[in-house]
Amino acid sequence: MQSLWMLVASFLFSIMGVCVKLASVDYSTSEIVAYRGVIGMLMIAMLVKFQGGTLKTRMPYHHLVRGAVGVVSLWLWFYAIGRLPLAMAVTLNYMSPIWIAAILLMGAWWSKQRGLTWQPIAAILLGFVGVVLLLRPSIHADQVAGGIIALLSGMLAAWAYMQVRQMGLMGEPEYRVVFYFSMTCAIAGLLGAVLVKSFGGDAPNIVWHHLDARGTVLLLAIGVTAASAQMAMTRAYRLGNTLVTANLQYVGIIFSSLWDVLIWKESLAWLSWVGIGVILCSGLLATFYNARTNRTLIPSDPISSE
Repeated sequence: MQSLWMLVASFLFSIMGVCVKLASVDYSTSEIVAYRGVIGMLMIAMLVKFQGGTLKTRMPYHHLVRGAVGVVSLWLWFYAIGRLPLAMAVTLNYMSPIWIAAILLMGAWWSKQRGLTWQPIAAILLGFVGVVLLLRPSIHADQVAGGIIALLSGMLAAWAYMQVRQMGLMGEPEYRVVFYFSMTCAIAGLLGAVLVKSFGGDAPNIVWHHLDARGTVLLLAIGVTAASAQMAMTRAYRLGNTLVTANLQYVGIIFSSLWDVLIWKESLAWLSWVGIGVILCSGLLATFYNARTNRTLIPSDPISSE
């Protein structure tokens, strides 16, 4: 039953995606990333203080590398959400298990391990078939860049998963990883806004916008839902069945599809829905392979949905 916390996390992450898409109309990606990081930091810091933990770490370098990869992945995903239908952006980003399977397959091939199975190869091939079906029939010319960026975001998220796993094996608690990632988001967002404003001329989307009531609600909702979803997902992975929990994350695609229909009246072509289904199947297959290869591969701190 503890795995059902993933349903809560998926729902909260889908609300975060809605808020990101709405906020991207008035705020730059840098601003959204910065506010998401600041709010996440405050929430985790209060939780740590309440539970009597500590934020002191022996792994500053690992946090720096993990934060750099994670924030680029998050940045790309938020950018893609603002330029693609929500369900499409979420599906492409949720290909992380497939990329993890590809990393494991390459590692096994490089080390010349015997007994390579067909599951990772099938998952990877199915995943790319799903991407072609999802993008080809429905994507517009102005959405090509967003689709590529969403794919890159998922690839970086897979890399970050592996980093978080390594940190977990070295004894670093999840809340500390989440806190320093949020700190990286806050710093990167602020620096990004300043640098782009300095070198970007008079482009209207690079100004640090004044917060109005609508913007305050949206940005606060992004930070709160992201941090709350992380806590729910952490609980699901810590106390629930790993495979069940990992597979339940794909319910987020369904939630995002419903938001697309209800809010933006989006209608994907039937081949796109087939593509989503193929990616779902390939993700499930990759998850089973990943879990069998290493039961602790999928960490309790998801970057792709932060």
